Amino acid sequence: MASTLSEAGRYLGRSLAQSLRLMVGLPDYDAYLSHMARTHPEQAPMSYEAFFRERLEARYGSGKGRCC
Repeated sequence: MASTLSEAGRYLGRSLAQSLRLMVGLPDYDAYLSHMARTHPEQAPMSYEAFFRERLEARYGSGKGRCC
């Protein structure tokens, strides 16, 4: 019972942390690493810095002004 409760607590903590990161727009590098290992094992994953830069570029563009 105690191990099940502690597992549920860890799962809840991870889920809450991931939700908060997504709410404020922070990319989830751990999810990216898991995805790369599962679906693209032959490719080397980006470094954290390269991943973060790529996500910022995808979100905000390359400095292009927005009209609205």
